[in-house]
Amino acid sequence: MKGKSAYLCSRALTAVLRTAIAAGALFSCWTAAAQMDAAAPQPHGWSAAAVQARVPQSARLRKNPFEGNEREATAGEKLFEEHCTECHGQKAAGTRYGPSLLQEEVQQASPGTLFWILSNGVVRRGMPVWSKLPEPQRWQLVTFLQSLRAHSTKPAMERHD
Repeated sequence: MKGKSAYLCSRALTAVLRTAIAAGALFSCWTAAAQMDAAAPQPHGWSAAAVQARVPQSARLRKNPFEGNEREATAGEKLFEEHCTECHGQKAAGTRYGPSLLQEEVQQASPGTLFWILSNGVVRRGMPVWSKLPEPQRWQLVTFLQSLRAHSTKPAMERHD
């Protein structure tokens, strides 16, 4: 009986050691992957000008039907909070996952350019295609982004943030 007991203990110990080795290997891989992820360039390491250069001229010329409409800008802000803040941050200031949309290149983009980028995304850089949103909602998002430009150009004393 002693031999069988020692054999079972030996097998149990072997199983525990194998599990520990596998867990250690898994932890090492996970740690290495996390370090590689932290060191990798972020998906928004692209210039707004490069993205805008892809926009067809006909799309650039489109006018925003809601331009200057505060109600539509507020609706766009709600949509932005729902769909965009995870990557672009609160009030479009940017995160490690998505660029700030307050950059001058973005703020100076035509409404049609912003609409085209929203509709088509920048898939290779992680921005999804938002054409599933109805067209009026995409224009509301554009209106919200344009309202940020208006806030950033007001003199400091006139801001109501």
